[in-house]
Amino acid sequence: MYKSHFGLREIPFSITPDTSYFFLFATFQAALNTLLVAAKNGEGFIKITGEVGTGKTMLCRKFMATLGSDFFTAYIPNPLLDPASLMRAVADELEAPANQDPHQLLKSINHRLLDLARQGKRVLLCIDEAQALPLETMEALRLLSNLETEKRKLLQIVLFGQPELDIKLARNDIRQLAQRITFHYHLRPLNRQEIRIYIAHRLAVAGCQRNNLFTPAALSTLYLCSHGIPRLLNVLANKALMLSFGEGKQQVGLRQVLLAANDTLGSVSLLSARHWFSRLSLGVLVLAFISVWVYFK
Repeated sequence: MYKSHFGLREIPFSITPDTSYFFLFATFQAALNTLLVAAKNGEGFIKITGEVGTGKTMLCRKFMATLGSDFFTAYIPNPLLDPASLMRAVADELEAPANQDPHQLLKSINHRLLDLARQGKRVLLCIDEAQALPLETMEALRLLSNLETEKRKLLQIVLFGQPELDIKLARNDIRQLAQRITFHYHLRPLNRQEIRIYIAHRLAVAGCQRNNLFTPAALSTLYLCSHGIPRLLNVLANKALMLSFGEGKQQVGLRQVLLAANDTLGSVSLLSARHWFSRLSLGVLVLAFISVWVYFK
C-alpha cells in the first residue's frame, strides 16, 4: 500500500474503531463526560445517539476502557435478538451459566450480579446499534434493569444507537423504558476546524512527520464532501491517499479528494469526475471549487 510512500507506520484512516486514534473533540468530550457521570450515578438507562458513522462504537469502547477497576462491563455489539437470546448473551457476558430455561437464566443473572455487588463492582451493560433492538427485547431489557438491592440497581444499561432509536422510544407501548433514561447525549458531526485537527491527529498517530500531507484545498473539500461524519471522512481520506500514491505524488490535493468523493456512496460529490474533467478546463474547475468553498466558509 502507500505507507512507506508517505512515511507512515500504519494505515491512518481505517474504518475499524481503534481507541488509539480517539481524540476528544468537544462533542466526544461532552458525550464521554455524560457517560462517566451517569455511570457513577448508577441509576436508570443512559442513551447516546448519533448518525451513521459519527463514532458511537469508538466512543463506547473508549468509555469502557476509561472505567476503573470498580466497574464490570458487558458488551453486546449486535442486539437484533429475541428476548431469550438477549438474556443468554447477557449471561454469557456476565460469565454466568447461559444454557438454562428462562426462569433459571434470570436467577443465574441475578445471582451473578449480587456476587459482583458484594465484590464492590458496578455492572454496566453496553448495547451497540440499539436501534436494532426488537420492541419485545426492549421490554425484556427494562425488566432486566429491575434487578436491584435495597440500596441500588444491580445493572445499569447504556444504549448506543442511531436516531431511529429515539423513534422507537417515542412509542407509547415502551414508554416505561423511555421514562427510565436519566442521561442522554446526541453526537454531532465535526466542523471544519475539527476536521483539520482530526486529519492531523490520525496522521500523527500513524507516524506521519509532515504537517502538509493534505493541501488546504483538499481539507476544505473533505469537509464539504464528508458532512463532517468521521467514517465518511476516513473513507475519503484513505481513497485520496491511494489516488495520490497511484499517481506518484507526495501530497493529497483537491483533485484526489474530488475523485474519491465521486467514487464514495453517501458523500457529497461536488462533481462528476468524467463530466468535469472531460468538459471543463482546470481553471474553471478551480474557480468553481473556490466559489463553493467561499459559500460554505
